[in-house]
Amino acid sequence: MFGIGMPELLVILVVALLVLGPKKLPEIARSLGRGMAEFRRASNEFTRTLSASLDEPPPAPPKPSVVENKPAAEPAAATLKRDDE
Repeated sequence: MFGIGMPELLVILVVALLVLGPKKLPEIARSLGRGMAEFRRASNEFTRTLSASLDEPPPAPPKPSVVENKPAAEPAAATLKRDDE
């Protein structure tokens, strides 16, 4: 469990009991447990979503739309005649 042995865990609990007191320690432990459970749920949901998105085939490219071909207007320079011609 995180590389912490039983003696280290007991020391941490005794220090927490001395610092926080016997009334606050259960409340803090309960909220810490709830926070860890919520984090675990979010992590599992993220993993599930990620694996589901990797399993889906990629979306098909959109079909080209049909556009009528209209002749382009001639550029203005092509319609003007030069004076030297």
